[in-house]
Formats: sequence, C-alpha cells, structure tokens
Amino acid sequence: MPRQTPLSDVRNIGIVAHVDAGKTTTTERILYYTGRKHTIIDIHDTKDLKTSTTTDYLEQEQKRGITIQSAAVSAFWRGKKINVIDTPGHVDFTIEVNRSLRVLDGAVVVFDGVAGVEPQSETNWRLADNYSVPRICYVNKMDRSGANFKRCVEMIRTRLGARPLPIQLPLGSEDNFKGMIDLVEMKALVWDSDDKDAQWQILDVTDDLADKLNITVSEDREILANVASYRSELVDTALEQDEEAMEAFLTDGTVPSPDILRRALRKGTLNSSFTPVLCGSSYKNKGVQQVLDAVVDLLPAPTDVPAIKTVDADGEPIGERICSDDEPFSALAFKVINDAYGALTFIRVYSGVLTKGASILNSTRGKREKIGRMVEMFAKEAQPVEEARAGDIIALVSLSETETGDTLCDSANEVVLERMRFPEPVISVSVEAKTKNDQEKFTTALGKMVRADPSLRLETDRETGQTILRGMGELHLEVTLDRMRTEFGVEGNMGKPQVAYRETFTQPVTHTYTHKKQTGGSGQFAEVKIVFEPTERGTGFQFIDETVGGSVPRDYVPSVEKGLRLQKEDGVLAGFPTVDFTATLVDGKFHDVDSNALTFEIAGKGCFREAIRKANPILLEPVMKVEVVTPEDYLGDVIGDINRRRGSIQGQLERGNNIAVEADVPLSEMFGYIGQLRGMTSGRASYTMEFSHYDPVPRQVADEIVAQMSKAS
Repeated sequence: MPRQTPLSDVRNIGIVAHVDAGKTTTTERILYYTGRKHTIIDIHDTKDLKTSTTTDYLEQEQKRGITIQSAAVSAFWRGKKINVIDTPGHVDFTIEVNRSLRVLDGAVVVFDGVAGVEPQSETNWRLADNYSVPRICYVNKMDRSGANFKRCVEMIRTRLGARPLPIQLPLGSEDNFKGMIDLVEMKALVWDSDDKDAQWQILDVTDDLADKLNITVSEDREILANVASYRSELVDTALEQDEEAMEAFLTDGTVPSPDILRRALRKGTLNSSFTPVLCGSSYKNKGVQQVLDAVVDLLPAPTDVPAIKTVDADGEPIGERICSDDEPFSALAFKVINDAYGALTFIRVYSGVLTKGASILNSTRGKREKIGRMVEMFAKEAQPVEEARAGDIIALVSLSETETGDTLCDSANEVVLERMRFPEPVISVSVEAKTKNDQEKFTTALGKMVRADPSLRLETDRETGQTILRGMGELHLEVTLDRMRTEFGVEGNMGKPQVAYRETFTQPVTHTYTHKKQTGGSGQFAEVKIVFEPTERGTGFQFIDETVGGSVPRDYVPSVEKGLRLQKEDGVLAGFPTVDFTATLVDGKFHDVDSNALTFEIAGKGCFREAIRKANPILLEPVMKVEVVTPEDYLGDVIGDINRRRGSIQGQLERGNNIAVEADVPLSEMFGYIGQLRGMTSGRASYTMEFSHYDPVPRQVADEIVAQMSKAS
C-alpha cells in the first residue's frame, strides 16, 4: 500500500509543561479545531468519573485532575498529519515525558501565564535539551488574574537559559484578554467572545489599538506601545538564518515578506538558535488554532531532524539510520501499557516499513517477535492498521519479549538504536496483596506494572522476605497500586515509605585481602591489593585495573570487579548501596592450582568489606528541590516549617499574587507534607518537588537510621 501522507507532511510533537499549566485543555482544543472531536470536555468536569477528556481517560487521572500517563492522538491541520502526545506535568511521572521526548521530533512547551517557568518546566526543558528536540513556547492562561507575558518571557530567558523570541504579543490580559498581535503578519487577531466557535477579527496594528480595544492596564498598554521594537527584534533575529534576505534588508531596506520570515523562523527553530513564543488562553478558546499553525510552519517533519544514531553493545554511536521508507525496518519501543486490548507496545518507526504478520528481531535482547495486530491509537481507542512506515507512531498488540527502550529491526539488517535514559527511584515501600488468595494475581499484576514503567523497580528484601516497590515519589507509588485495582482487579496494601539512602567512603584506603582455604585436595587462594578513593557526588562506581607483570591474571580481573560490584550493594553501615568511589586494583597474587575466577570474586568482596570500615563511611540521603507557592500571609509559617525539616531556603520569587519559596529539603522529611501544608495555609498553598542530589546525613540522624536498620534485621 503506498504512503498516505508524505513524510514531509508529518509532525510528531509532544505537549509538555508543569502540572496545571493547561496541556490537556490545549490538547482537547486541538482535537476540536482539527475536527477529531465535536465536543470539548474540561478537566473540572471529570471529577465525577462520568466523563473524561480524550487523553486523561484513566480513573486516577479523572479523580485527581492531572495527567498520569502520556496518551497519543493524531489529527490533520492544513493537510499535515500531526501526531500529538499529551504528557504528564507532575514530577512523579517525569518518565512519561522522558520517553515521549525521546521519540518525538518537536514539542510545544506550555507555560502558565501567571506562574511562568515552574520546576517541572525546567526538568522538561532539560530533557528536551538532552534529546535535542526543537520546541515552541505557548504562554497559556493569559486570561487569569496575575497573568504577565513579559515576565514569563524573561523567566524563559533567565531560568531556562533559552533565547525566547516572541512572534505574538497579547492584546490585554486577565478578564480583558482580547487576543494577540501576529508579529509575522503584523495584524491584530481579536475575539469577540469566549465561545469555542467564536471567530476572530483581523485588524491593522495602529497606534490607537489600545484605545480601540479599551485596554487600560499600564503593563498591557506598554507592550502595545513597543510593538515596533518587538517586530524589529523578530526581523533581526529571524534574518540571521537567511543571508540573502538579511543583505536585501540591510542594503535596500527590503522588508521581508511573511513567507520569508516564516521560512527563517522555521530554520532557527529547527537548529535551536531561538525559541518562538506564542500566547493565548486555551480554556477561553483563544489562540489554539494559531498554535496549530505554528506547529505546521515551525516544527520539524521526521525528515528535518538528524538521523537516529545506531550504537554498539556499550552504547557508543557507530552509525545512523536515515528516516526513509526505503531503508531497512527499524523502530524503538518507547512505552508498554496494559490495556483492554492486552499488552500494547508503542513504537516509533525510524526507517523502513512494518507489515502485519512480519517476523522481526528484538536486537536489544536477541529475540524474535511475530507481528500480529497493529493499531493506531487515539487515546484509549485503537484503530487497526495493516502497515506502519518511517515516521509513524503506532502500537503493537501482545509482544512477548519487548520492553521499553528495546530496538525492533529487520533481522537481515540488524541495528541497535540509541537507548533511553531513565531516572533512579528515590523512594520505596513494602507492598503485599490485600488477601492471601490474591497473592499470585497481585505478583503478576505488579510485574506487568513494572514492565510498563521503567522508573519503577521491584525487589525482595533478603532479610524480611518483603516485596519492595521503588519509585519516584509517594504519588507515583500510590497511583501504581490504585491502577492495579482498576486494571487488574487486585488490591494491595502499602507499607510506610522508605528512603533510598546510600553509603560512601570519606577517605582513601589501600587494603590487601587474602582469601585462603585448605580443606584437603585442591584449595582456594587469591590475594588482591586495592586502592579505594572517594569521588564527587553522582559519579557512581568506577573500577580501574593497574596491575602489571601478571600479578593478577587477565582472566581473573573481571572477577575482582564482579565481586566489588556485588558487595558494594550491601553497605556496612545500614545495608544500603555504596556509591561515588573508585576501586583501583594495583597488585595481587595467585596460585597455579588453587586460584580461579570464583576465588578472586570472593577476594574482591572481602577486600571491599574490610576496606570500607577503615574509610570512615557515612550515610547519604536524597535531597529534593522543593518549591512551595503560598499567599504572602503564610510565608513565615511556611519558611519556619521548612527549616524544621532540615531544609535550606534557596530563594523567593513573586508568582502572580503569591510567593514561591525555593528550598532544598531531605526526602525523609517530606513524607505527608501536603496535608500539613494545607492545614498551615487553609488549603491555599501548593508544592512541587523533584530529586536534586545526595548529601551526607547529619551524624545524629545517621545514628538513628543505623539503629533502626539494625533492629529491623
């Protein structure tokens, strides 16, 4: 079957933002204006569980009014096919943004016009930087009290280190938000009402525009008074991308046409020289069609982004695979979910064509997969398809061997695509089935949840036999258990949250360890001399071999490293993994008969156990970057409470009519914080937090933790 939509007419984009900035509301409008929906459902209408927005269809999303898992939808605008992924904004579900950005070609970053750049906006921006995703900014909620376009643009510049370039300016704000000025066409777009089908008038940009539209607020009038300078900045910045147009402009004063400007803006967006900024109010139905125009005009097609890298077994780039139907088939599995249709594996096809019934290779695991049903997802609805081509995002039903991050490819042209990076969990709880009869069903369901979400980890406590579930936060773990109830019909109990502490060296130690055992017949012998040295926070563990003269045979060196890697997971203070150190093997001895790989592994373990006790080991704890947004009346109480939690205040910022307090606080002190914060501020404050770094635990607190862990074991 020939290709239905030319590759150059495809846009794979994500809608990303901080929680409550209006991503899902914007997505609902996109689907309405592109004709994919005939009604609009708003977030606040879904709490009774009788209805849902298209992309927030999980019961947990409806009850909480937030996006929990990313959802894919597609629509057409101006003849272009737009595949949209609506992503969560809550820090506990950053994994969803991470894996979506990995396979998308562009992104619309939505900002709350009042709050501006919020903590999760920064996290998402960094992820987009990591994956080199071109993006446009959309300052939403310009109708809300305290909305300030200029402040938001300045925060994009200062807090994200970006180069924002407004291509629209708001006409008024708050209750008097009328529309926007299109700086490319130099026309004012003015809405007469907030109705979803309201049309906008197109007016000339004149000096008396503020008076005509009855705009009285001084900040809003100031923006309109400076339209010429905003337009000048737009032209100068855009023409940096077009030498010919720039020369004509400078020498002859030839004003570039809107088409030339859009072409230059597109080029600058794709190479990330700057980031175009638009504005609007999705809830009041103003500006969403213009965002769609910007997606078509400025964001890349799959053919506009660099070819996907192929890697070797160590993850090092060794080549690339061009996005084309004519190349051999390759795709990346970026998400697995459990659905009414069975296990759904979402893939982004990077090259070639995949047809129903094909036999392909999972090159990451060396396993073969037979392709049965293929579907194009519209949120929770599945539309069967017979084939998928380069640039497509589809789901495969009931793959047995494939997990998130795996590469699928043509077995005759084997490649492994660049993998995804996942965050480490910072919190853990014990979990168990509510009833003994459900234990097997509970374990199976838990395994499926962990397979679907790489930021979850599952393990068994060797001492207690308890099942331990690790994740990104209390809400993450709570939602996981709740989804097991709704998706698999099994309920579970959750224990008290535990912090993922770490242990580390504080001083260098050189230690020699001899493993010697004689029990009649052949014995066991191995000796190693290892230098252990602490390194910077976040560097993990590194093994270095500096032996000379065959003091430790080459074949046995990996066994020493294996012993160290196994033993470092069980620290000497409280049994937590040891991090941030190097172990350099400098010398050793062996016996021709009594030495083997196992004896050197045992020697590596023993050397670590004895050395770390001599190195003044300390406990490290995860420290969270916390932002509390509170009315000024409660500022003193909020700061006092953070100080009592061993937090350190990093700064304060005005956030509309509220104050945002930024602080670093140990995770162990943040459990149950939301209830106390609401009580302290009459429910008017909110907070967000994300992992920042590990810090040493104060001695007194560390002693308590060690005592608790000793008692538990």
